[in-house]
Amino acid sequence: MAITDTDGDRSAPPAPARAGGPSRRVRFGYASGSLVTGTFTTLPGLLLLPYLTDTLGVGAALAGAVVFLPKAWDVVLNPFVGRASDRTRTRWGSRRPYVLWGGLVMALGFALTFAGPLPGPAGAWFTAAGYLLTATAFAFFQVPYVAMPAELADREEDRMRLVAGRVAVIGVAALVTGAAAPALVDAGGGGLAGHRYAGVFGAVVVAAGAVWVCAGTRRGDTGNAPAEAGTRTGAAGAGTPDATSRTGRSTAPVVASQPTLREQFAAARANPPFMALLRCVVLHSVATGVLLAGAPYFADHVLHDSSGVGPLVAAFVAPNLLTMPLWSRLRGPRGYALASALFIAGCLLFLASPVLPQGAVLVTMALAGTGHAGQLLFLYAMLPDCVARDTARTGRRQGGVLSGVFTTAEGLGVAVGPFLYGLVLQLTGYVSSGTGAAAAQSLTARVGILAGFGALPALAAVAAVLLLRAYDRP
Repeated sequence: MAITDTDGDRSAPPAPARAGGPSRRVRFGYASGSLVTGTFTTLPGLLLLPYLTDTLGVGAALAGAVVFLPKAWDVVLNPFVGRASDRTRTRWGSRRPYVLWGGLVMALGFALTFAGPLPGPAGAWFTAAGYLLTATAFAFFQVPYVAMPAELADREEDRMRLVAGRVAVIGVAALVTGAAAPALVDAGGGGLAGHRYAGVFGAVVVAAGAVWVCAGTRRGDTGNAPAEAGTRTGAAGAGTPDATSRTGRSTAPVVASQPTLREQFAAARANPPFMALLRCVVLHSVATGVLLAGAPYFADHVLHDSSGVGPLVAAFVAPNLLTMPLWSRLRGPRGYALASALFIAGCLLFLASPVLPQGAVLVTMALAGTGHAGQLLFLYAMLPDCVARDTARTGRRQGGVLSGVFTTAEGLGVAVGPFLYGLVLQLTGYVSSGTGAAAAQSLTARVGILAGFGALPALAAVAAVLLLRAYDRP
């Protein structure tokens, strides 16, 4: 197999080592990929379940299944994508081709998901197919994307800076899409036509993010290093390192990832910190999925203001931009526990929303959002640390597989959240509508909307903190 450099420039001399870590352009380029992640989480999380129940007239439980099943497919797909990116050798590096093409196909899937050519069950099947394509392409984007920080930076503090930028841009994406998408639905007249505008808008944001992250990390992509850029790997998998990689850093004798997925999963199971992180991220993502799915119902039936979704989302994600410098001073499980305490307090205060003024509800949402911003930062920072430690411990390059398993857990949790919330709505008697506007609901259904929105995320967050206690064990 030909040995290529990581950025496609065969004639350029090796870049000098930089004590300051990745350049500002690389950090910005990597962070821009969160436009894809934030849009994929926020826009379907806010619109898809209500679109199915209140525009296409699908029952709440079935609508929850439509949201859940494409993410369940990713459970199978993500580890294979991670393994493939670990083994890929191209002149663009090992991660960037997946990031670019996965994001572009995902943009197409977004537009199809909300295209709505037909109402009723036929439209629901079309939506399910479009969302399946979106989720599949997202796996090819997200798994390599998540694996990049461990290869873009050697030091823990540099990886924290990369992840902090990523979390901040997630806030930007959620703020923009969470506010703009519902407004575009209303501007388009609501119903099927209005959702088409939102789908196209999401597609444009996703495509822009995919192009920017691919271009911005061009010089800093070490996806082929050290297994490729500085090492010639023989058939047996052993490598002889050169002196430096294309980024000027010394390369260790890291060889290709384990030959089978079974062996790689066994290695992941033998890594207690990674397994603790994995269990935690599932429950954390369940809480996030419930809040996103429940926000439109909460605004309609508790606040009695259908236009209140945008302010709720803005209050929740704005702390991503404002609190990163403070959260970045902390580390690991202790920081996550403190952030979770704020998140849990905000969620429990939602239960008092019927007697609070709307301004106080937004403050409560901002409190939960402040905790959520810290939770994201610490989870995403602990993952590349686990990858780097695993590489140092085993001498094998399997960051893609570990990132794939992590992304699977995160995506599964985000999908289970709306599914659980849909079950709560179904059990408490929520009435679906095919008119594009929410139907009047009984007192029991309104209690279910409120209880599911406040209590479910709080319980999931408590369980996540308890499971993360095993992270620091040997």
